[in-house]
Amino acid sequence: MLIHSALLALGATFAVALQPLEVQGEYFINPKTGNRFQIVGVAYQPGGAAGYNEESGRDPLSNADICMRDAALLQILGVNTIRVYNVNPNVNHDECASIFNAAGMYMILDVNSPLVGESLTSYHPWESYYAAYLNRTFAVVEAFKNYPNTLAFFSGNEVLNNEETGADVPPYMRAVTRDIKNYVKKHSSRPIPVGYSAADVRDILFDTYNYFQCSLEGDDGDMSMGDIFALNSYSWCGDSSFKKAKYDQLVEGFKGNSVPIFFSEFGCNTPYPRVFTEVGTIYGPDMTGVFSGGVVYEYTQEPNNYGLVNMTEDGSATLMGDFLSLQSQYAKLNFTEIQAQKPASTSTPKPPVCDAKLITTKGFNSNFTLPKLPPGAQEIIDKGVKPTPSGKLVEIKDWNVKFTVKNPDGSVISNLHVVPLKDDTINHPGSNTDATTAEASTTGSGTGTGTGTSSSAASSTPSRDAAPRAGAVVLPAVAMGALAAVAGFAL
Repeated sequence: MLIHSALLALGATFAVALQPLEVQGEYFINPKTGNRFQIVGVAYQPGGAAGYNEESGRDPLSNADICMRDAALLQILGVNTIRVYNVNPNVNHDECASIFNAAGMYMILDVNSPLVGESLTSYHPWESYYAAYLNRTFAVVEAFKNYPNTLAFFSGNEVLNNEETGADVPPYMRAVTRDIKNYVKKHSSRPIPVGYSAADVRDILFDTYNYFQCSLEGDDGDMSMGDIFALNSYSWCGDSSFKKAKYDQLVEGFKGNSVPIFFSEFGCNTPYPRVFTEVGTIYGPDMTGVFSGGVVYEYTQEPNNYGLVNMTEDGSATLMGDFLSLQSQYAKLNFTEIQAQKPASTSTPKPPVCDAKLITTKGFNSNFTLPKLPPGAQEIIDKGVKPTPSGKLVEIKDWNVKFTVKNPDGSVISNLHVVPLKDDTINHPGSNTDATTAEASTTGSGTGTGTGTSSSAASSTPSRDAAPRAGAVVLPAVAMGALAAVAGFAL
């Protein structure tokens, strides 16, 4: 029997604030509760790289109606974090930031973009490291630093992607992290973590981690050390397992970490459709001692065929089979227990002192002398970006979704809306309906310890460039009913 949700009174409601999180050693911590925070995230870049257009003044967080539609769907899943790759610091993000904040979702922002002059290059990085580039990264910080749900900034994404790039990139990438952290310290009212999103290239992964996380001359206040470390990993493919997917190697390799580590992307799509059996392991006892959750790649369907939702130009959307598959895996988890974990220890692990002995790959840079600031950059750090972007939470008057959203079988989801959560409340599955409040303990009562059994070989390399496969998977009617039961919407 389908559950029909009664809409809340959707009058003028001010977006309540999520609690800004802190980094304490290897954990994200809610300072009010002392609990660890596990990222349950989705990569959010509607339109792909084309969704960011500097000249037209748009980016994924500039259209409130689109953000409302997507926040409502992500509330169904139980997502508590979105990662946004390309943002325009010169447009206003107040409404979208307020919508995601009220929906119980933090934001991780990449400070770079695909445009020329807006990212550090993998080859000849010294040619892209100049004041105008840093000014742009600082502008992103300014645009998002005042939102309480800004969780972190990525100073780079897969800039190191093979042994060759390991020769020249590391000192420059670490320098960019240093520069952004210095800007945050000077101009932000609170610390906001800055770190790197690495490619899961096992030949250089742990050298990359060691290079970015060691302490220059043993200085615990070294501003060039990353506050967080993340990796884009696609080694769990199909119905794999902890060992077959080589997750055990990741846990062993990062054991003793001094900063939070998490998957900044996961979700191999070979074979297709995806089953997301890694979810139970990522949030289970095999992983949570070292990892702090992960971000599923990706929200919208693009040519590389990783989408959870298929969008059209008129704003309407259709859920794909992968959405329901991911939702079914999240529904097995006990989100209350996952987000109530306490740090295993009150002592903060100390990072190792930078030394050439930390680097094991031949040809990978083992010189920890970082480049100095380029001419003009120190003045920007001292005086701030001009003109200065700014952001603040604003009042949202209508929480209804304005676009048509359909299930994979074509049936329309009615009464779709965002429900603002109570202050200091993060999202969990179905939190945008009254009907599922009482059901949360049963729909999310799984132990989160399963690892699955393997039916296919795990790939050690990302497969995001896999050829698109035609069409979404239409799940049987029972799956449609399962979505309705968890989401609380009439079909």
